[in-house]
Amino acid sequence: MRLLLVEDDARIARFVAKGLREEAYAVDVTANGDDALYEAAINSYDLIILDVMIPGRDGFEVCRELRRAGQRTPILMLTARDAVEDRISGLDHGADDYLTKPFEFRELLARLRALLRRSGELRPAQITVADLVLDTGAQSVARAGRNIPVTTKEYALLEFLARNAGRVVGRAEIAEHVWDESFDPFSNLIEVYVNRLRRKIDSGAGKPLLHTRRGAGYIFGVVGETGAVELPEAAAASEHRGKGSGAPRKNHA
Repeated sequence: MRLLLVEDDARIARFVAKGLREEAYAVDVTANGDDALYEAAINSYDLIILDVMIPGRDGFEVCRELRRAGQRTPILMLTARDAVEDRISGLDHGADDYLTKPFEFRELLARLRALLRRSGELRPAQITVADLVLDTGAQSVARAGRNIPVTTKEYALLEFLARNAGRVVGRAEIAEHVWDESFDPFSNLIEVYVNRLRRKIDSGAGKPLLHTRRGAGYIFGVVGETGAVELPEAAAASEHRGKGSGAPRKNHA
């Protein structure tokens, strides 16, 4: 998941960004309203954390401009002011939730999880692909009952692939949702992490899960006899419902 944090207090911004990165989020940080609008226009974010009192255009104006531009990204507003009028104003400008400073970091994480669940299809606490199980709360990985140690970034990449099991995801999409703006698109960092994961989750396993589609990207899941990747039950059910309703299927990070 990639987040945009808009906070002009450098100390708070460092603390929040550090904590979020330790929770496997990719985080871009900006300190004023104009930069926030620019970053939101050129990048695809899963969620925006927006302080109200920022230089230039304040958080209310930034929120209003984002909604006016058609941005549907969930927005969590932060403020040091606890007046009911401020909370109402933020929600009326298009914010999805409001958190008053000072706050417990655990509450921030809980609100982020709630907003991400609300923003699209249900994000389960546990993701299962074949015999691989990801616990999204504990950020732990197990295959066939064997615990697999992974780094924070390895977990973030694996969770993104598992959430998109059964379809090809390219380098650009991976970089957009797993890395922040410091990512060098000309580096081989994604390939390095994919190879690390492949060694950890597929080594010694009966059937490999992480596959490369040359010229296209990567696909996660068990390949059947026809060469097609078998979808997890939840994804297959979602796809079936989408076909039945005639509505296009939405892909979420």
